[in-house]
Amino acid sequence: MQQNRPGYLEIINGRFGDFYRDKPTWNHDTIDYRGYSIAPGLVDTHIHGFKNHDVMDNDDNGLKVMSEALLSTGVTSFLPTTLTADHELLNEVAKTISQTKDEVTGAKIQGIFFEGPFFTEKYKGAQNPSYFTDPDLNTFYEWQVSAKGLINKIAIAPERNGAEDFTHELTKHGVIVSLGHSDATFQEAREVVNAGASIFVHAFNGMRGLSHREPGMVGAAMSLKNTYSEIICDGHHVHPSVIKLFVDTIGKENVILITDSMMAGGMPEGNYMLGEFPVTLKDGTARLNEGSLAGSVLKLNDAVKNMVDWGIATPEEAIMMATYTPAKSIDIDYVCGQIKKGRSADFTVFDQQMNLKATYLDGICRFKQD
Repeated sequence: MQQNRPGYLEIINGRFGDFYRDKPTWNHDTIDYRGYSIAPGLVDTHIHGFKNHDVMDNDDNGLKVMSEALLSTGVTSFLPTTLTADHELLNEVAKTISQTKDEVTGAKIQGIFFEGPFFTEKYKGAQNPSYFTDPDLNTFYEWQVSAKGLINKIAIAPERNGAEDFTHELTKHGVIVSLGHSDATFQEAREVVNAGASIFVHAFNGMRGLSHREPGMVGAAMSLKNTYSEIICDGHHVHPSVIKLFVDTIGKENVILITDSMMAGGMPEGNYMLGEFPVTLKDGTARLNEGSLAGSVLKLNDAVKNMVDWGIATPEEAIMMATYTPAKSIDIDYVCGQIKKGRSADFTVFDQQMNLKATYLDGICRFKQD
């Protein structure tokens, strides 16, 4: 996203063409977005639900509703994200997503994120600990067969038995291993990163915190090289001042903005479900009955705006954290996250205050804010 660089972006048959600084002599219709900025379509690599639908509902129609509704948030590519659950339910959910992938007509399904079940109870969050277990390759490959190879990201706790071998094997086959819902020490996290893990799941949330004697998972996220960190920038999960410190420490190019949205995203206050757990949405937060946060109702375009409004990132940097970086972190930057000639023309339009004004999919305007 470049400011102060007016020009003309060509769209041909739903794909990006050339960029011209001066007005070209073409026969195309021209849409005037002077005073606005054009950015790639946003990429949400960690989202459980939206508009009263949840991935764990195992409902193809629900996935289609999510896909369409996400366009109103600027998201044009996403990873439906599972929760820890019964083995067979996860198998069926993987199958449903793979069968529905090419049927959605809104934001494009670019893979599946399996968040669990290889976690630790102390930092379970809204995950059901009765299903927690050690990483198992045979189990994963069963899910991957049902998913037709679509699982491209999985989260594990590095202190679980076999985490290193599991990580080493999966990364050899192109699956991105991320770390979260974990009480791991710094050393345990480092060993699994050395085995190939490369993403920390929603930094600060669901992980052992930073201490001056035991850096823990947060310390690992802040210091280990060649890793990315997700962060939920809704003002509830992590304080903006902490986000700024974290971002300045690890480098803006290593930050992934996510929503971790659950089904209450885009919905009014009330009672909802996150997997097997009842959740109450009130005052902008989704909480379990005991009061702990349960995912979020954040929209990705709002996360981008927050990063700019809080003085943490420039518009260009904030857009990068919600487009190119998440795509690159899971090796799908060859299909989304950038405006490049020949790519599908999935892009967004923002005003000078970083409010989303329009979302285009394959060169067609699919959402417009009046």
